[in-house]
Amino acid sequence: MITSQQVLKRWLTLMACLLLMPAGAWAADWPERTVRMIVPFGAGAGADTVGRTFAEELAKALGQSVIVDNKGGAGGLMGTAEGARAPADGYTLLLTSQGTTVFNMGLYKSPGYDPLKDLVPVTITGILPNVLVVAPTNPATTAADLIAQARARPGELTYGSSGVGSSLHMSGVTLEQRTGVRLQHVPYRAAPAAVLAVVNGEVTMGFFNAPTVLGQIKAGKLKALAVTAKSRSVMLPDVPTLIEAGVPDFVVAGWLGFALPANTPRAIVSRFNAEINRIAHSPEVKDKLLIQGFEMLPPGSADAARKVIEDDQALWLPIIKQSGATAE
Repeated sequence: MITSQQVLKRWLTLMACLLLMPAGAWAADWPERTVRMIVPFGAGAGADTVGRTFAEELAKALGQSVIVDNKGGAGGLMGTAEGARAPADGYTLLLTSQGTTVFNMGLYKSPGYDPLKDLVPVTITGILPNVLVVAPTNPATTAADLIAQARARPGELTYGSSGVGSSLHMSGVTLEQRTGVRLQHVPYRAAPAAVLAVVNGEVTMGFFNAPTVLGQIKAGKLKALAVTAKSRSVMLPDVPTLIEAGVPDFVVAGWLGFALPANTPRAIVSRFNAEINRIAHSPEVKDKLLIQGFEMLPPGSADAARKVIEDDQALWLPIIKQSGATAE
């Protein structure tokens, strides 16, 4: 007859074996069900387009559905915080950005998460340059014209964004710092609403991810004045960079990547890293997203993704502090 002490001893032995089991063993049968991809931005934004493209391809690679869950608001803060709180079991993948892992750290006193402690960066996939646009009725035909308007009317010109802390917001902050003009920031819950505000003349201008506004630019509903990257966009070859327009050192090419909740088994992190890097550089996906303005970066490791966040925080947090920008 087995005594209670023997049962307890066997249970303790079993638990000890499980704790000593390598992470790969825990993840051997993963995934066994649907994976949720949190996109901390509204549907229709450039980041959402990228997230959905990867979700579709990941579903094929993993043999399980990958559903996109848009959790927009506060420059991606709310969705990212939810992703950081999710179980570390490999069933919640988070789309990350320069805004959610870098800018928000300088704009919020208590963002609710630490991207280097509460998340495990998986990889950085590519960059999404912004385009400076105005309504067709605006007389400005160049970025220099718009800057002249801002100098003539200090603090009056407005620009819309998808929220405080987004790369769209930081593009406006950078323009102010590089030129000395004063602008008024008008945050919206999601980028499409901010784009519509520019189209309708509710705000003067906006910096938006290229995929978000390419359709309106081609339809003549928006006028593109400049792009925020180091070089011209392949989709807007006739639109100069802000550096070409005479604004020195103006580069805001926000990146997008993926992360998992902290303590996710290493084997799962490695699997996601391998699959996402492979997908990013498959000709079909690479060309599909390049057409929409998303430019892939070379494949990188999880450690390299962490280094990007660390370096960007060292660069941008002092800039944000100097600007006085805050989301509180």
